[in-house]
Amino acid sequence: MSGIGDWFNMMKNTKDLMEKAKTAQAELAKLTAEGQAGAGLVTARVNGLGELVAIDFDKSVVNPHEVEMLSDLVVGAVADARRKGAELRSKAVAEMTGGLDLSALGIDLGGLG
Repeated sequence: MSGIGDWFNMMKNTKDLMEKAKTAQAELAKLTAEGQAGAGLVTARVNGLGELVAIDFDKSVVNPHEVEMLSDLVVGAVADARRKGAELRSKAVAEMTGGLDLSALGIDLGGLG
C-alpha cells in the first residue's frame, strides 16, 4: 500500500500510540515513590509522574505545632514551581512549532523539557 493508505496507517498507529501513552500516564499517576533526607527526618513522596504529593517532617526539626502547615506550604510551593515550569515548556514548544497547535493531530509536546 502506498500514498494515502500509508498515511492513514501512520495516523492510526500514531493514535494507537497516543492512547497507550495516556494509559501509561494514568498508571504512573497511581504509583508512588518515597525518598528520605537527614536519616529520615524529612520524607517526600512523589507519584510516577514526578509530582510531589506529600512531604513529612520529623517533629524534632520543626515546631511540633506547625508541622502540617509547613508540609502543606512546601507541597504548594513545589506545585507552583512545577506549574510555572510547565508554562515555560508550553511557551518554548509554541516557539518551536511557530504557534502551530499540534494537539489536533494528537501530538503533545508539553512533556518536553
